[in-house]
Amino acid sequence: MKTLLHICCAPCSVRCIETLRDEGIEPVGFSYNPNIHPVTEYRLRRDTLIGYAEKIRLKLVVWDYYGLREFVRGVVPGCDNRCEFCYRMRLTETAKYAAQNGFDSFSTTLLISPYQKHDLIRTVAQQAAQKYGVEFLYRDFRPYFREGQEKARAMGFYMQKYCGCIFSEEERYRRKHTGQPKEEARITVYDNSHSD
Repeated sequence: MKTLLHICCAPCSVRCIETLRDEGIEPVGFSYNPNIHPVTEYRLRRDTLIGYAEKIRLKLVVWDYYGLREFVRGVVPGCDNRCEFCYRMRLTETAKYAAQNGFDSFSTTLLISPYQKHDLIRTVAQQAAQKYGVEFLYRDFRPYFREGQEKARAMGFYMQKYCGCIFSEEERYRRKHTGQPKEEARITVYDNSHSD
């Protein structure tokens, strides 16, 4: 079976690739992630994946597109429901590329993360598969998440701290520092005009 594997990042790909190879499936990696921001983060993740693919002799297709404006335009109407747009954008293009390039199926490393909306990913991928007439190879990779992360750390991978978009970065660090996912506006005046 000729399978295109959408890869969100190198750390998430480790056990997905190993699992598919254990099944006798040699995937071709497909990196299309215009949801990752800012551009320095996008480049770090892309370059880590390219280096890993070379190391493990994985054929990799990189659609190198930092799509900040397209992504933001797509999520502006419903920022709080941005994940569906994000999954749909990436998995639709993956299915389309698979269909246009002779693949029998496609899958995604998004299915390994316990932090992603697993059922929504599956639904969106199945819709994309139907639209383009290519099979969605579903695998629940979540049981391998911790092991994959440990292997990635041991290999010295860049390990990102948030999902990818600038909104997830904000939520991650806001929760870390304040315990709240969203910021409340406040005004603070620092009056430094008086001298002792």
